[in-house]
Amino acid sequence: MEKAESTIAQMRKGVLEMSVLAAISGQEAYASDILERLKLAHLIVVEGTLYPILTRLKNEGFLSYRWEESNSGPPRKYYSITPEGGEFLTELRTGWDELLSAVSRLFSTDNKPESSESPNTQNS
Repeated sequence: MEKAESTIAQMRKGVLEMSVLAAISGQEAYASDILERLKLAHLIVVEGTLYPILTRLKNEGFLSYRWEESNSGPPRKYYSITPEGGEFLTELRTGWDELLSAVSRLFSTDNKPESSESPNTQNS
C-alpha cells in the first residue's frame, strides 16, 4: 500500500539522526562506513541524505571529525561522537525506548477495552 510505504519512510527519517549517532558511537567512521553500518541495519540511506545529517550533528557539537590521507584518492574525513553527542544519544535512546514501549502496549493483546462502552459514555 502506497500510503503505508510513505508513512514508514517518514518514520525512518525521524530516527536517522539517532541511527547515525549510534552507527558512529562504537568507533569513528568514514561516510561510506556509516552508510554500510546503516545498510546492515536495514536503514537504507544515500549519501545525499547522510551528509546533511553529519553536517548538522557536527555543527551542533555532537560529532567531530579528523582528516586522514588516503592512498587511493583525496583525504578522508573520519567522524567520531563527542561527549555531548554521547549524552544526546543516551537521551534519544531513552526517548526511543519509552516510545517503543508505549506503542508496543497499544499493540499488545492486554490493551483491549474492558467493556464495549466508549470512554466518553457516562453511566446514569
